[in-house]
Amino acid sequence: MPLPHSYRGRFAPSPTGPLHFGSLVTALGSHLEAKKHNGTWLVRMEDIDMPRTVPGASSDILRTLECFGLHWDEAVLYQSQRTAAYQEALEQLKHGGMAYPCACSRREIADSALHGIEGQIYPGTCRNGIAAGRQARAWRARTDNALIEFEDALQGRVTQELENEIGDFVVLRADGLFAYQLAVVVDDAFQSINHIVRGADLLTSTARQIWLQRLLGYPTPDYMHPPIAVNTLGEKLSKQTLASPVDCNTPAPILLRALNFLQQNPPAELAGYEVGEILNWAVAHWDSKPLSGIMRITV
Repeated sequence: MPLPHSYRGRFAPSPTGPLHFGSLVTALGSHLEAKKHNGTWLVRMEDIDMPRTVPGASSDILRTLECFGLHWDEAVLYQSQRTAAYQEALEQLKHGGMAYPCACSRREIADSALHGIEGQIYPGTCRNGIAAGRQARAWRARTDNALIEFEDALQGRVTQELENEIGDFVVLRADGLFAYQLAVVVDDAFQSINHIVRGADLLTSTARQIWLQRLLGYPTPDYMHPPIAVNTLGEKLSKQTLASPVDCNTPAPILLRALNFLQQNPPAELAGYEVGEILNWAVAHWDSKPLSGIMRITV
C-alpha cells in the first residue's frame, strides 16, 4: 500500500488512435508534476468504450510514452478488465437510492431539456419511476442542488450546482457500457490516486466525479487542469480533428516543443541533449504557475 501522504498521479489516455501532441503535453505535465513531488506516476488505459477503441492503439501509446522517456511506475491498468468493480459501485449507488433506471431516448431528452454548461440538462423525467409500458435504457446518478466547490491548482475556485447545471447524469449507458464518470472515480480510488493532472476540457466533469466520490465514500484528490492544445479553428487536437501522431523518430525536439507549450522556456542549449537529459532538466525546473488561468493554447 502507498504511504497515505505520498504523491500518486496518473495519465489516462483513451486508445482511440496514436498519441498526438495534445495528449503528449497532458502526459508530460502530469509526469513532471508527479516527479517534482518525488511521486508515483501511473498510466491507465481508459478503453472501456469498446466501440471507439482502436486495435493496437494501447500498445502504440505505451511505446510512444517510452520513446519520450515517460516511464510509468506500476503496472498499466486497463478499464476493459474492471467491469466487475464498476458494477459493484453501481450496486452501491442503487442500494443507497442514488441511482435510478431511465427509459428516455436522446430525442425525448432533447425535446424537453434545457441547455446547460455541457450539453442538455436531464429534466428528471424518470426520477420517480419509469412510466408504464417503458423499459429502462440507462442508469443515472441522482443529484441535488448542493453546491460542489473545489480549488483547482491552475484554474482557481470552481463551483457547480449539479442538479441545475448538469442534471442527473448517466453512470450506465443504454448500450450496456459503464460511463466515464463512474469508471474514472472507481479507478482513481482503487489506485489511490490523490493528485489528478489532466486537460482543461475535463474541468466541468470534476464536480460530477466529486459527487460520486462522496456517494461512494471515496477520498477526493487534488486537481490541476492545464490548458489543452487547440488548432487554429479553436478545436481540441484529437483524432476527430485529424491531429497528427507525434513522431518517435525525433523525440527530443518534440519534447522541447511540449515544454514550451507548458510555458517552461527550456534553454536553447537543450536542443542538443538526449530525451533523458531534457526530462531531468524539466523535472528540476518544473513550475506550473505560468499556466494559471489558461484554458487553451493554439498550436
